[in-house]
Amino acid sequence: MNRRIVVVGSLNADLTIYCERLPLPGETVHGNGFAVNPGGKSANQAVAASKLGGTVTLIGAVGNDSNGDMLLTSTEGSGVDVSRVRRSADDATGVAVIAVDANGENNIIISAGANGTLAPADVPADAFDDAAVLCLCLEVSLETVELPPKQRTTPAQQSC
Repeated sequence: MNRRIVVVGSLNADLTIYCERLPLPGETVHGNGFAVNPGGKSANQAVAASKLGGTVTLIGAVGNDSNGDMLLTSTEGSGVDVSRVRRSADDATGVAVIAVDANGENNIIISAGANGTLAPADVPADAFDDAAVLCLCLEVSLETVELPPKQRTTPAQQSC
């Protein structure tokens, strides 16, 4: 059974602060915890698929910075092939700033960073040759995620 999965999309450093309640516009509230974790919808998909036994390749872009280092190390450490994740010398790694209240509600602000530079040229047609599943995410340009299904010469299940 072919378990090869290709994921095209985002990698973000998630900067999460926990607070009793979310601030109103213009208001400052005190937090009661902070964490920096690997994230990004596509990186999360890739790690989950790998943990479930898939052979996963992630295609994306990160900056040449400490957040990029953290994302590549953690994603690869989860069994994901990150050889097709491009390092950008000109852009920072994408970041999500997440505020989470005591009830688990959240507000998220994303700065795309290097994710915003992922382009069709980063997605070679041969990356999908033997893939059984293709995962796409709209945290990168539509032009980039529209391309992979068109490049395929054999059908694959597509999910998002």
